[in-house]
Amino acid sequence: MKKLVLTGAAGRLGGVLREPLSRLCDELVTTDILDAPDSLFANERYVQADLGDLPAMISLLEGADMVVHFGAIGDEAPFETLLKPNFIGAYNIWEAAYQNKVRRVVYASSIHAVGMHKKTDFIGIDAPHRPDTFYGLAKCFAEDLASLYWDKRGVEAVCMRILSCAQVTNSRAVGSWLSYDDLIHLVEQAITTPITGFSIVYGVSNNDRAPVDNAAASHLGYRPKDNAEPFAKEIYAKDGPLDPLDPGNSCHGGPFAIVELGQSGVSLLNLDPEDT
Repeated sequence: MKKLVLTGAAGRLGGVLREPLSRLCDELVTTDILDAPDSLFANERYVQADLGDLPAMISLLEGADMVVHFGAIGDEAPFETLLKPNFIGAYNIWEAAYQNKVRRVVYASSIHAVGMHKKTDFIGIDAPHRPDTFYGLAKCFAEDLASLYWDKRGVEAVCMRILSCAQVTNSRAVGSWLSYDDLIHLVEQAITTPITGFSIVYGVSNNDRAPVDNAAASHLGYRPKDNAEPFAKEIYAKDGPLDPLDPGNSCHGGPFAIVELGQSGVSLLNLDPEDT
């Protein structure tokens, strides 16, 4: 691959992906609205840019083979705050991809697109959208945008519904954990699979208690290896009995299922400081 573009490169997960993505292409162009990182890889070029600026995105994606789109506000916030980076930014990426004849968009979607579904339902990739927040609604919008641009304009997309890519610090994460190694594997498969069309896949490790079904995404060859089960006994003892009538415990969205619209959900996740 000659040129690969990564948005959201200054974020935590974008930072995890920079080095492995640099090995898949001749030129890796990374971008964010923030300043450049302190150091770059040998074939990496950083461009500071705003997702809300369509001409900037068109310029950024010129000559690219694929774009890995992780750029966005990564938490619930007022709709007006999310509108430009999460909604309009997604449109700008797909429109810029189309105008530049970019083959595929690999998109960091989220479980929050279906966050109000019950975890006991063991949903598949065909589960209807049921967002838990404005943040989840933005993921629904981008997934539908991806479907539209595939059907009408031939831009392939892999929408990765990431569950929780952070340390296992709470009972929800025993099922929802996605390790960094499995994240890298998932993104690599989304890039290297010869034909994807429009695909959805859950970003979750090989957890014994994973609450989602990836069987219909097997064509991507995503075979996660890590498992959160070794953490289960200690985490369950620490958290104690959970209220089954609390949507924060019973729904896929966890705390995002109970926060008021526009209020942070990340603040309730009990994350390790290294994961924030």
